[in-house]
Formats: sequence, C-alpha cells, structure tokens
Amino acid sequence: MKSRTKTTTVAATQSPEKQLAGFIARFDPALAKLVRSARKVLREKFFPTAVELVYDNYNALAIGFATTEKASGAIVSLAVYPRWVNLYFVYGASLPDPEGLLQGTGNRGRFIRLDDLKRFDQPAVQQLLRAAIDDADPPLPAKGRGYTLIKMALEKRRPRRLA
Repeated sequence: MKSRTKTTTVAATQSPEKQLAGFIARFDPALAKLVRSARKVLREKFFPTAVELVYDNYNALAIGFATTEKASGAIVSLAVYPRWVNLYFVYGASLPDPEGLLQGTGNRGRFIRLDDLKRFDQPAVQQLLRAAIDDADPPLPAKGRGYTLIKMALEKRRPRRLA
C-alpha cells in the first residue's frame, strides 16, 4: 500500500539551514531555544564532521547526526516534540550505561530526556556520546566539515506548540 503523505517541495533558494530554522521556530520559544542550543553543542563538541539529517515528521522533528547521508548512518538524534526534547541514541541498547541514564525498552534505541543543556555537562552523558561515536560504522570522517541535509518535510504534521 502506498503512502498518501506528501512531502513539501523545497524552494531551491532556501538553504537547509534556513529550512531547519523554520522547522524549529514552529515550537514554543523556550523549547526552540533548547533545540538550537543542544544542536550547537552536539555539532561543536561531538559531531563536527557529521552529516546532519533532518526529518520533519508527523509526530516530531528529528535532527540526526550521521556518518553518511543515509539514515542507517545515524548515531544520535534530537527528537523534538511539543513538550520535550529527547537525545536519542540509535544503538543505545548496546551502549554501556552504568548509571542507568538511558530510557526505553526497544531492541535497539534508547534516549535521555533533555530538560536543559546541563545534561551535556554530565560525565556519564559525555561517555555515552563518545561510546556511540566509537561504535559508529562507518566511523565519522576524521577531517572536514559537516553539513545539513533535509531528508523529509511533511506537509501534514501534528501541532508543534502546546494548546
């Protein structure tokens, strides 16, 4: 059965950065600020060479950091919902988590709720991020600069702001 959901067509003049800024701006200002800041921390401290894959889905905005332009290369992502942001570890079930920070019961993925940027200051969170990077296959490029790629932008989506 074919999906009837349409993706938006993106104007050639609008950069991926501008598109992503527009997606983030749909959320409440405080949450949008957290997303922009968390994205900056992830890009600068952990994923300077990663491809940033963006999916503006029906339920959430997902901003993944990947080794390639394919979703299968994703290491972590920010999953943005109207009420919260999760730092999602794609292969979190296999990561060492001695402090029990990772939530979820899936066969593969786990997440940490991001209430504020202080989460990134926790040594256990930094260790989880480094372990996820070390386990990446293929590995992140050692050199170069990452970039943003809009993979999906649905026309129909749940409201991004709280009622």
